[in-house]
Amino acid sequence: MSFETLNDLRALLADMPGQDSAALNGAEARNGQLTKPPGALGRLEDLAIWYAGWRGDARPAIDAPQVIVFAGNHGVAARGVSAFPPEVTVQMVANFKAGGAAINQLAKTFGARMDVVALQLETPTADFTAGPAMSEDDVVAALRAGWNAVDENADLLVVGEMGIGNTTSAAAIAARLFGGTAANWTGRGTGVEGDALALKTQVVTDALALHGDAGDGLDVLMRLGGRELAGMAGAMARARSLRIPVIMDGFICTAAAACLEKTQAGALDHVVAGHQSAEGAHGRMLEALNKAPLLSLGLRLGEGSGAALAIGVLKGAVACHSGMSTFAEAGVSDA
Repeated sequence: MSFETLNDLRALLADMPGQDSAALNGAEARNGQLTKPPGALGRLEDLAIWYAGWRGDARPAIDAPQVIVFAGNHGVAARGVSAFPPEVTVQMVANFKAGGAAINQLAKTFGARMDVVALQLETPTADFTAGPAMSEDDVVAALRAGWNAVDENADLLVVGEMGIGNTTSAAAIAARLFGGTAANWTGRGTGVEGDALALKTQVVTDALALHGDAGDGLDVLMRLGGRELAGMAGAMARARSLRIPVIMDGFICTAAAACLEKTQAGALDHVVAGHQSAEGAHGRMLEALNKAPLLSLGLRLGEGSGAALAIGVLKGAVACHSGMSTFAEAGVSDA
């Protein structure tokens, strides 16, 4: 299973598998027999049942989580939309590979394999205020890189990103997909404020004016996205094809995910929101996608860091569901 064009991917998204109903029903039945009052574990119960349905196992375990960090450079960064220069992307990729970033520590803490996929860092995307960020060949190549980066043996996926200028890209995507003005969606990103934030907002405004005729989510991704956003989208789509649940990260990852949902309704049914970031518009985008975050810790780092932290929450939910005794097993009366 793969794709060569955006239309090929559209067809795949329209024919993706759903949850295993037998496993889902079995998990619901098991949850009702565990040694606790009904609903006492709150959302952990819903998460475990959701996870079981996607894995096709009423009593699942999480043994092989994978974290993939995608990196790309944006032509729009030349407009001065970030507090950091594009060279930082290359430097941070080296840091990821050396194990020195926050995401490395979090992946290690929660037993996740971590991979880093750098996408043509020497060739930034085009400035999307002057034309599409990518050609169809460019965006398909990045989507395929994400698709191919997923380990078929993984049982949970987190995707993260690194790319100077990518909150500008994510803001433009969100505004085009969900409506509203550039100011509604453009935030501080790496820390811009004052005149720099006004410039960033104007850049998003210019992009929206130029790409007002954009079509579905994949078209918006091609016009306003970046290679790392496309990589994340491709990986999330591949995870769905393999029934691997996904924990979504912050503002940029959510924008990439939204491109899938706005191409095919239900494309994110295998995805939960790991956290709500400090980027102001992230909560609004989560609400638009009907995704309630698991955590809210004021994070705005990217890299998949918030989603990686949420691996612990999902592991806890599944451990309780699969490891607890039932009333019958424990000899406890449920009357």
